[in-house]
Amino acid sequence: MCKVIPACLVLILILAIPIVAVSQNNPNMSFFITSAGSGNGANLGGLTGADAICQKLATSAGAGNKTWRAYLSTTAAGNQPAVNARDRIGKGPWQNAKGVVVAQNVDDLHSDKNKLGKENSLTEKGMQVNGRGDNPNTHDILTGSGPDGKALPGAMTCNNWTSAGDGSARLGHHDKQGGGDAPNSWNSAHASSGCSQANLVSTGGAGLFYCFAQ
Repeated sequence: MCKVIPACLVLILILAIPIVAVSQNNPNMSFFITSAGSGNGANLGGLTGADAICQKLATSAGAGNKTWRAYLSTTAAGNQPAVNARDRIGKGPWQNAKGVVVAQNVDDLHSDKNKLGKENSLTEKGMQVNGRGDNPNTHDILTGSGPDGKALPGAMTCNNWTSAGDGSARLGHHDKQGGGDAPNSWNSAHASSGCSQANLVSTGGAGLFYCFAQ
C-alpha cells in the first residue's frame, strides 16, 4: 500500500494514461461504417442527410475536422443527374479507426486489392459490425451502387434515400461473404427486399452505410 497519498495518485494517473490512449480512435480516421443509420430504414434524408450523419458520427469519434461524405449513389430524377458514390469521397488514401489503410485511392478501393472486410471495415468507434460490437447481426450496407461505385439503372436507391416504404436498395456485404448474386462484394452484393427498417433487417441489414473523408 502507498503511505503517501499524493504519490499514489501520481502513480495511478501514470498507469491510466496508456489505457486511455489505447482506447481512443485514430484521429486520422478517414473511413468507417456508421454504427447506426437513420432509424427510419433507407430514408436518410437524401444525400444531404446521409452526409450529416457521417459528419455527426465522425465528430463524436474525434474526427469531425474533416469533410465526410456518405458512399451512396443516386439515380437521375427530374433535372438532377445521377450521382456516383465513387465521385463523392475524395481521392484517398483512407484508413479505419485502428489506422489500417483500407485503400490507397478510388481505383484501389474498387479493386480486389482493397483491405476491406470484416476485420477492417469498422465503425467510427473502432468496432466490428458483424461479430463483436455494434449491430452484431447485420452485414448489409446501403450503397445503391454497382461494383465500380457508379449508379445503377433502375430504382436501386429507395427513391434516392428518401423512402422508408416502397422501393429497393442495392446493398454491399461489409464482410465480403453471404448470399446474393455477388456475395463477396463490399458494395454491390444484392438488392434489399424493401426500404423500411423492417425490410432492411429481414434482408440482413440495419440501414448502415459507409462514410469516407474527402
